[in-house]
Amino acid sequence: MILSVLFYSFVVFTGIQLLYYFIFSSFLFETKKDKKKDIHVPVSVIICAKNEAKNLQTFLPSILNQEYTNFEVILINDASSDETLEVMESFKEQHNNIKIISVENIEAFWGNKKYALTLGIKGANNEHLLFTDADCKPVSKHWISEMSKNFHAEKTIVLGYGKYKKEKLFVNLFVRFETLLTAIQYFSYAKLGSPYMAVGRNLAYHRSEFFNVKGFINHMHIRSGDDDLFIQDAANKENTTFSISKKSFTESIAPTSFTEWFRQKRRHISTAKHYKTPHKFFLGLFFVSKVLFYLLAISLFVFYPWKPVLAIFLTYYIVQFIVIGFSAKKLKEPGIIYLLPFLEIGLLIFQFSIFITNLSSKPNHWK
Repeated sequence: MILSVLFYSFVVFTGIQLLYYFIFSSFLFETKKDKKKDIHVPVSVIICAKNEAKNLQTFLPSILNQEYTNFEVILINDASSDETLEVMESFKEQHNNIKIISVENIEAFWGNKKYALTLGIKGANNEHLLFTDADCKPVSKHWISEMSKNFHAEKTIVLGYGKYKKEKLFVNLFVRFETLLTAIQYFSYAKLGSPYMAVGRNLAYHRSEFFNVKGFINHMHIRSGDDDLFIQDAANKENTTFSISKKSFTESIAPTSFTEWFRQKRRHISTAKHYKTPHKFFLGLFFVSKVLFYLLAISLFVFYPWKPVLAIFLTYYIVQFIVIGFSAKKLKEPGIIYLLPFLEIGLLIFQFSIFITNLSSKPNHWK
């Protein structure tokens, strides 16, 4: 009797997982956008930097060399203690489309990136804003063009893909897999009319959307979330779209150790509890049903006739390989698919350890 209950529970949780993967496949069928104009709307590229002198020297040229006719670059020096401001000023001497905003620490907003970003957004001259980080570079010279062409009368928020550079490091596989899986989810939710997050290293929106929700005021006290919590406030079915054109991607330096990545993801995951209830429920259901799928599979392989369990298990992996395989190809992450079972189980353990750690202590400043 107990084994039968466990088996049918296994069937149910497998079904839930398969349903999620069918939903995740929706973003692959991108709606064809109107190929009208190639009009270059004025764009303000906003980069908030805290102690990023070296990265600015390396990556800022890839922004300044974009093939786009009308853009400015807003460089925000967020109370840096290194030579970040000096590097910004040296670039400004050579480029007249750079504007520098230097932020001093204020006790009420100490270490708060959102305060610095707010000053940068207020200082921007254009309605169309495009955000990235100091340690990011566009993968093409058409990044601004590819992202901004998604703007039109109704669509005022554009979600982009921020990938990580491939390195010959064990941790790099997990970082890129988690980034891919996260992107699959937030693109799919946006496609289905329920946007819930974005990544600040590749995100665009109208400045009016920022002021419509009074900026970051609803979560200024939360250290992270300048991207996903803003999307929670401002994005909806009507005003949000996304870009999966390979020319619209950005690429960042990935964490080089599990310790560094753990610290980074703690900040990101700690914001999830502030999501809207439906988003928390469905994201939580995906994680919990996956954990129970594996736990029940292990138990049933030991105590239950193995053939039906194996058939269901293989069905799950076939569907998963197809959906994630095509998604990885679309988002230019092809090698990940070959280690999928290993990466998935490892990521589940990693995420669970972050959840337990965040229960006992909270992550601090953004840098």
